[in-house]
Amino acid sequence: MTQSASSTPAQDPAPPATTLRVDRVGTRRYVGTSSRGGRVEIGSADVEGVFTPGELLKIALGACSAMASDFPLSRRLGDDYDATVHISGDADRENERYPLLEELYELDMSELDPAAAERLVELVRRSIDKACTVGRTVAGGTRIELEISTGHESR
Repeated sequence: MTQSASSTPAQDPAPPATTLRVDRVGTRRYVGTSSRGGRVEIGSADVEGVFTPGELLKIALGACSAMASDFPLSRRLGDDYDATVHISGDADRENERYPLLEELYELDMSELDPAAAERLVELVRRSIDKACTVGRTVAGGTRIELEISTGHESR
């Protein structure tokens, strides 16, 4: 039996896609913005008060891991659990890449017995492996397409 369109439940329209941009605001200094109002200052390591692109990559990885595991952790540790993710990894400047990124996820599980804590650690790992888009992208690699608009394109 097929279902007619009139009997299909109404679905909420998807929210509009977030648009992102990076604008140059000075020598080796940029501002990244999102259509949702987010803003981040970006620059080279010798500029105070900014993140380098590599630092943003590391922060994105740590934030993604934390967010991917937020629901199972809050269910077991309570909504007010404390968590800190430290991310490190030195750049290989000869090849201009990060060969290793390391995350240290600090969680207070002292209220749990050791077996329950170990089960929760495994659940956190599975949640991150399944839902952290940034980590999955970095680990799996991705294709990047770059187009450069010069103002001389035919209209």
